Amino acid sequence: MTVARIYIIPAADGKSAEMESALIGLSKLVAKVDGSEGVELLRDLGNEHRFIFIEKWVSEEHHAKGLAALPADALDGVQAAAGGPPDGAYYSYLAA
Repeated sequence: MTVARIYIIPAADGKSAEMESALIGLSKLVAKVDGSEGVELLRDLGNEHRFIFIEKWVSEEHHAKGLAALPADALDGVQAAAGGPPDGAYYSYLAA
C-alpha cells in the first residue's frame, strides 16, 4: 500500500527561488531511495513562498529508512531557505 508523506514548507521572504531549487534537488535524491515511489513538488498559486512536497513511499517504514539513507547535507538548502518549520504528515490514498 502506497503512503504519502506530505510537507507544507514555507520559504523565507526573498528565498522562494532558493527553496524551489533546493526542493528540486531534494526530490531527485528522494526519488532514488529504496522504497520511494516518486515525488511531486507544487507551489501555491496564491502565495509564492509556500510549497508542497509530496513523497510517495511503499510504507512509513521505508520513509524512515529512506530519510536515514540520504546524504547528511541533503536538507541543508531547504533549511537555509525556510521561513519556518514544515508541516508534515502521512496520508493514505483513497482514490487515484
